[in-house]
Amino acid sequence: QVQLVESGGGLVQAGGSLRLSCVGSGRAFSNYVMGWFRQAPGKEREFVSAIRGSHGLTYYADSVKGRFTISRDNAKNTVYLQMNSLKPEDTAVYYCAAAYRSAYPERTSEFDYWGQGTQVTVSS
Repeated sequence: QVQLVESGGGLVQAGGSLRLSCVGSGRAFSNYVMGWFRQAPGKEREFVSAIRGSHGLTYYADSVKGRFTISRDNAKNTVYLQMNSLKPEDTAVYYCAAAYRSAYPERTSEFDYWGQGTQVTVSS
């Protein structure tokens, strides 16, 4: 069982930055693929970014490439999402997720554990 707790959300103006953090409980954190997803009101949850545990291979949605950076610190059981050049369309609840095995980390169905989410609001 893995429990995930996100933090770092908030209100920011367009063009600003935020860094989200997600702390995971349990052992073998480094074995998990960690992902960030987001859900805006009235929309389906969508993939944002993911990072593999061992070699740190990263994945990004086209909408955030070049603006967001995912990273992890396995010693701290923590994954981060640095978000720069934020846009109003980035406004959503952001969720951290963990998958023990994932061939397609952009798919929500691949992930076994989810955090409660943290709100990110970008004003224009």
